[in-house]
Amino acid sequence: MEDEQIRIYDHNRKSIGVTTRKEVHSVGYWHEVFQCWFVRRENGIDYLYFQLRSDVKKDYPGLLDITAAGHLSADESVEDGVREIEEELGIKIEYKELIPLSIIQASIKRESMIDNEIANVFLYKNDKPFDAFNLQKEEVAGLVRADLNDVYDLWIGKREAVNVQGFKITNNGEKVEMNETVHKNHFVPHEDSYFRTVFKEIKQQLSL
Repeated sequence: MEDEQIRIYDHNRKSIGVTTRKEVHSVGYWHEVFQCWFVRRENGIDYLYFQLRSDVKKDYPGLLDITAAGHLSADESVEDGVREIEEELGIKIEYKELIPLSIIQASIKRESMIDNEIANVFLYKNDKPFDAFNLQKEEVAGLVRADLNDVYDLWIGKREAVNVQGFKITNNGEKVEMNETVHKNHFVPHEDSYFRTVFKEIKQQLSL
């Protein structure tokens, strides 16, 4: 995976070449990613879905993250990114079923990595029960959902925690119910501005 070829860009989103995924993160080149957030309206409440990253993931193991997301290889278009949904969640969705939200430049910086992403963000209105998902065990250890309004309030400072419900897969492969109270530090540390922007856009889209 570290040798995967990734197209890189300057600050104006102009392509400046291709390099390895390892080099992308060590230097901090801007690169494209595909992101899809699942939402479901049930009993008048809009629920936002998060994947639980596997404990064996190199980056951010055991944290909650975007429903489905991944890097775009050098030879892939944004439309090709829809493969991430089937790979990670085990359900097949066509690109035309997705609702485009926005393209956001976002960064996560750590001592060992600079992740400068050009995020192509989409929304999917989910009508599938939890039992329909077949998670990629090397990548995803669970799937949960939370009240969208509560999650938005968490990131604008109106509350300190939210409840998430769903399921996770134990190390021995057992599927167990997950019902927990989580805080901001339980999520992958995307920039606060990223979460606020995306959650606001999702709320606006659902109000149309």
